[in-house]
Amino acid sequence: MTVKTPTRESLLQEIKETIEKKSVELLHMQFVDIEGTLKHVTITAEQLQQAVDGKVMFDGSSITGFTPINQSDLYLNPDLSTFAVLPWTEEEGYSEARFLCSVTTPDGNDFEGDPRNVLKKTVKRAADKGYSISVGPELEFFLFETDEYGQPTIRTQDVGGYFEPSPKDEGEKVRLAIYKALKMMGFTIEASHHEVAIGQHEINFKYADALASADAATTYKWVVKTVAKQFGLHATFMPKPLAGANGSGMHTNISLFNNEKQENAFYDESDKLGLSESAYQFIAGLIENVKDFVAVTNPLVNSYKRLVPGYEAPCYIAWSASNRSALIRIPATRGAGTRVEIRCPDPSANPYLAFAVVASAGLDGVERELSAPPSVDADIFHMSLDEIEARGIENLPTNLEQAVDRFETGEIGLKTFGEHAFSEYIALKRGEWDDFRTTVTGWEVEAYQSKF
Repeated sequence: MTVKTPTRESLLQEIKETIEKKSVELLHMQFVDIEGTLKHVTITAEQLQQAVDGKVMFDGSSITGFTPINQSDLYLNPDLSTFAVLPWTEEEGYSEARFLCSVTTPDGNDFEGDPRNVLKKTVKRAADKGYSISVGPELEFFLFETDEYGQPTIRTQDVGGYFEPSPKDEGEKVRLAIYKALKMMGFTIEASHHEVAIGQHEINFKYADALASADAATTYKWVVKTVAKQFGLHATFMPKPLAGANGSGMHTNISLFNNEKQENAFYDESDKLGLSESAYQFIAGLIENVKDFVAVTNPLVNSYKRLVPGYEAPCYIAWSASNRSALIRIPATRGAGTRVEIRCPDPSANPYLAFAVVASAGLDGVERELSAPPSVDADIFHMSLDEIEARGIENLPTNLEQAVDRFETGEIGLKTFGEHAFSEYIALKRGEWDDFRTTVTGWEVEAYQSKF
């Protein structure tokens, strides 16, 4: 059944009615920089038509990964479907709302350095092949106490474990407030629970098309941080904030929908695993390209301290229909819910860029009709190194420098990002690695100062 998409005119009329009903006075025009950091410029509700016409200008030279100072004028083009009133601003006779925006150049074309536009190109690439992309991310986060100055500490506010309720899970009331805020902003929440590590949590929302899902992930991170602060806590999506504990992942579920046949392109009931030829090809594309895109899905120096054996984080390049130690897992649901789950991404990633490279890599496998290697159903974490080597199972890059080297020399990055975003991203990550490489850490001082 085809769902009728609201017209731009009907969406705008609904927005105007909501602005009047909710007494919206301020509109936040939001977008993200190349790292996925949310930015916004605020206008009044009286300027709605100016915003809708794409006439809100900003200085792109001040945004990480955007434009040089001599080409700084950029414009914001709001996606009307992302309009939402901000629950924490609502009071009698007053509220604020937001739009998520794509970035355009003065001549009205999409700005190629905008991460949202990068993902839109991949969505179009799939559409040209007859596919729609569906994505369902699962973003984990930690809640930490703050000090007397409001700065984050590494003290957690609970001692709960996986799926544990109160009183051990002191974060339950925070998650409830986050749930309420997200629901008021149009999210469909499917699950909320304490995760494995102390202070670690997860709230899952319903999958959507790739662009809407990246919008949702960006909004989710903002809402989680905003609500946590109201409780005097700091929420972080840092991949590995606590040594010796599980890190936070962004398991990414993805599937292709055949637009002509109006069906999930990954499902084939005649196959022993219920997977279509396209699904196997998509898996093969991920496996072949993952080393070349992991710098995007796992973008920080800290990301590679999560991708180590022993903490449920997949660091071995393999796939399985059941094995959670593999990089790629096929959840049990079949039919319309058939999907591929890639488990290496972490929530520090820019969702627009991460979903773009994952989808692009899978599409590469479909376009080239690649064959997936045999699945690995045994627990890789408990294999010896000799057995892993004998099975031909490779490892992900072990640090950011290795990952950026692969990203720069591989084909998937430039193909997905375009020249501008590709070169800016590499320069940013090389600088980050160089800062890390030349920093004297507390560990070094403690280990070496008195000894040598």
